[in-house]
Amino acid sequence: MRIDVLTIFPRMFEGPMTEAILYRAQEVGLVDLRVHDLRDYTTDRHRTVDDYPFGGGPGMVMKPEPLFAAVDAVTAVAGRPQRIILTTPQGRVFDQDLAWELSRQRHLLIICGRYEGVDERVREALVTDEVSIGDYVLTGGELPAMVIIDAVVRLIPGVVGGEESVYQDSFEDGLLEGPQYTRPREFRGLAVPEVLLSGHHEAVRRWRRRQALRRTLERRPDLLARARLTDEDRAMLEELRREGPVL
Repeated sequence: MRIDVLTIFPRMFEGPMTEAILYRAQEVGLVDLRVHDLRDYTTDRHRTVDDYPFGGGPGMVMKPEPLFAAVDAVTAVAGRPQRIILTTPQGRVFDQDLAWELSRQRHLLIICGRYEGVDERVREALVTDEVSIGDYVLTGGELPAMVIIDAVVRLIPGVVGGEESVYQDSFEDGLLEGPQYTRPREFRGLAVPEVLLSGHHEAVRRWRRRQALRRTLERRPDLLARARLTDEDRAMLEELRREGPVL
């Protein structure tokens, strides 16, 4: 997969994009990540990327010319990106389903929004997807772009070593993940649940599923309405509701 990022702060990507799994994915050729300084696509002496909004109002708006020029330059080298994403609080809220959808694309381009937003003609003529990472305000679209890249890249086959773990993470089936334990068996008076030490695979499976359902019910009950539930899940949920919350 190729991912191009358009930003006025390219150095923000140097740390997060050059460490751990994202770094290894690039090293082995699974991802070709390119961060472009939007100011390189300006034509004036001051390398201007923003201007005052027509009609007045507070703040500045990102100009269309540098963004169109940057997309044209990327397209001339690598072809038209399959998805051109604008990070904006007005967009679709990013979730695991969208991460999977984007991970199946060959080429993504992400525009990092700034200021009061971008000229509307960029949205109309270039952008295929407007994406938000949540209902709060950040100083710009660089951090959302990194979140999107991280979530998408780890789903590309071969990026994560134990690929089965990708399918067991929170949100993969609409539920939060249950508790996890490792050695030692007891630490400061806190013991690992006996069922996890029993060697009984079916009992372990049921316990983990029940814990995932309990955690989702207590912390994010809104997820249950669209979660992929089996008849066994529904029966467990009824039991959990009768038992009430764990204090």
